[in-house]
Amino acid sequence: MLQTTSPHETAIPHAEGVSADDFRAALGRLAAGVVLVTAHDPEHGPRGEDVGMTATAFLSVSLDPPLVMVSVRNDSRMDDLLERQPLWAVSVLSESQRHIAGRFAMKGRISDRLLFEDIPYERGEAVGAPLVRGALAVLECRTEQRVLAGDHTLVIGRVLTATAPATEGGPLTYFRGKYRLLG
Repeated sequence: MLQTTSPHETAIPHAEGVSADDFRAALGRLAAGVVLVTAHDPEHGPRGEDVGMTATAFLSVSLDPPLVMVSVRNDSRMDDLLERQPLWAVSVLSESQRHIAGRFAMKGRISDRLLFEDIPYERGEAVGAPLVRGALAVLECRTEQRVLAGDHTLVIGRVLTATAPATEGGPLTYFRGKYRLLG
């Protein structure tokens, strides 16, 4: 479907004409940092359960107040949890933590409880979610707003704590469908 606003303007294809493959290929050329988003589900089991999700759609929104945003797939376990649990955390993964990113990005994966078993982490004091040891930075957040955006929800969180531990190495990035090292 082509749309024009006047007979003298060139027709511009409607956004619905972009295929998922073309869109994915074009945006795959945008390098992104890789984070692990975590939350604690107090309603799952006698002691609750930790949930994690790898994300590349994560960014700073505001300095005053300190806000960040992460995009989560609608109807995913993380989306369902963050809809009722406003507290979550982010670990900015280092280049040596590719295995963590891959583990929490798997489709049809095993339970999150098993995924956390051999990953060194500490529980955040402000939100109670896992913070990965060795991450370049860790943030604890509280949801301020949720915005439905197509097949994802944009979760905007107020940063309650932010720490950048002295960690060696660079960031883990995602480019052209693969985890990569910067440089």
